[in-house]
Amino acid sequence: MQKTINSTEFRKMVSTGARMLEINRAKVDALNVFPVPDGDTGTNMSLTLQSAIKEMNACSSNRFQEICDAVSKGALKGARGNSGVISSQIFRGICQVLRDTKDSFDTKTFAKALEAGTKVAYGAVSIPKEGTILTVVRLMSEQAGKLAKKNPDFVEFLTALIAVGDEALAQTPELLPVLKKAGVVDSGGVGLMTIMRGFLASMTGEEVAGEVQTEARENAKTDEEIFGDNSDIINLDLGEIEFAYCTEFFVINMKQMTTLADIDKLKERLMGIGDCVICIGDLELVKVHVHTNTPGRALSYALELGELDRIKIENMLEENRALRAKLEAEKKEMGMLAICAGQGLEEIFKDLMCDRVIEGGQTMNPSAQDIADAVQKINASNVFVFPNNSNVILAAEQAKALVSKRTIHVIPTKNVPQGFAAALQFNPEVSVPENKTNMTHAIDNVSSGQVTYAVRNTTMNGFKLKEGDIIGLDNKRILAKGDDVDSTTLALIKALKNSDHEMITLYYGNGVTEKDAEQLADKVREAYPECDVESHFGGQPVYYYMVALE
Repeated sequence: MQKTINSTEFRKMVSTGARMLEINRAKVDALNVFPVPDGDTGTNMSLTLQSAIKEMNACSSNRFQEICDAVSKGALKGARGNSGVISSQIFRGICQVLRDTKDSFDTKTFAKALEAGTKVAYGAVSIPKEGTILTVVRLMSEQAGKLAKKNPDFVEFLTALIAVGDEALAQTPELLPVLKKAGVVDSGGVGLMTIMRGFLASMTGEEVAGEVQTEARENAKTDEEIFGDNSDIINLDLGEIEFAYCTEFFVINMKQMTTLADIDKLKERLMGIGDCVICIGDLELVKVHVHTNTPGRALSYALELGELDRIKIENMLEENRALRAKLEAEKKEMGMLAICAGQGLEEIFKDLMCDRVIEGGQTMNPSAQDIADAVQKINASNVFVFPNNSNVILAAEQAKALVSKRTIHVIPTKNVPQGFAAALQFNPEVSVPENKTNMTHAIDNVSSGQVTYAVRNTTMNGFKLKEGDIIGLDNKRILAKGDDVDSTTLALIKALKNSDHEMITLYYGNGVTEKDAEQLADKVREAYPECDVESHFGGQPVYYYMVALE
């Protein structure tokens, strides 16, 4: 019988939960409401937890306070997608309670922690929707206290708690009609229950195969690939420079008693007083580089080996002051950040004067930290962020807590055409509130949809679909179905169009050629001669076309 969990066991508990989710993330991804190839709930939740594990593993302390703070911080930094953000908040609430644990916690304390996790998660969502992961965690937390009183043994407690969660998960289609129509349970709820089963496995000793990746993103791109050549983050806070003096020199004319082991020892001593240490060479010549606050000690250590030559000590604080002054002089009042996937879409946002564009969208939601890092690279006091995906908006909101000396204004764009419309409204001559109002109003004037293919057989929104069917949909429902891309796109436009629309724009991607797009544009012009029709290269994955009507 295991009545308590100590800090080492808690580490294992979190790691096993993350590993269980990583192994099953493809299954969770497949539980997408829409039968389209963009399910990403499992991936988002897994990458969120992987970030928490990375931060936890970097924590050298085994005290609950430090471990819980690391898990909470890592989960927030890695949070991506609605499911990932909500998961991070569940862990944040749990850790707020467990961080006060001295040596170990029991089932009653864990029940209180789960209640706190539920409260924090609900508070993170402006309009909580039942039939989702929130419902599952809430119903579990409501029963957790009673179960803890009956079951002081953690194995029995978690087994009973998982049974409650599974029952709650089975109810989600009844609470959220869109799940019932799709014939699936809530994917976020499945992800949460997968984590809970991982917790239980860590208690029972059940082997969970597979390893958790510690990188926040598979096939991660470099800063240069994401942000372009000028991607250096200039440090605007002098307090962040831990070591002030860049110290370089050579050691020559070694003393007779100096050995190669002494050179290794010098490197170790330098690492004790600074960072960025280079100490290479032989008994003829040693090159030294170190960032330190005590350059005199570095020189003194080296004098024990031989003579010093070509000494150079630079004050990095002064350099930083000069850089900061330059950046402050160049700082703008307002900047813009857009999130999208597709080379063509990225170029359009840049043409609309967006300061930065980061990769993201369906199946590749950026984390809150990704967004915060991008904002930090924009030299502006206020940054308007266009998420361009309903599943990225919450992560963008969470990024506000991760930035310094900048204010994030999230414009709730749910798709790329809305992002374009918002960016077009930017006027550097008017105030931040006026820009924000104009951008928010602009997205209401855009009707948009996407064309892709069905990945499973189902019935939804009055359409009987089979795998491989071409389908057109907006953010809420399927509006068209066909055997080919052109006819389905035309049907989607017909379903979206109203008498106020004067312009129709096609953004082509996923295997569509420029010739294909122009031929379709001609068909649209023929069908709607009263409208201006344009086609642009988007290069977006998953979707053959994105359609905008304004």
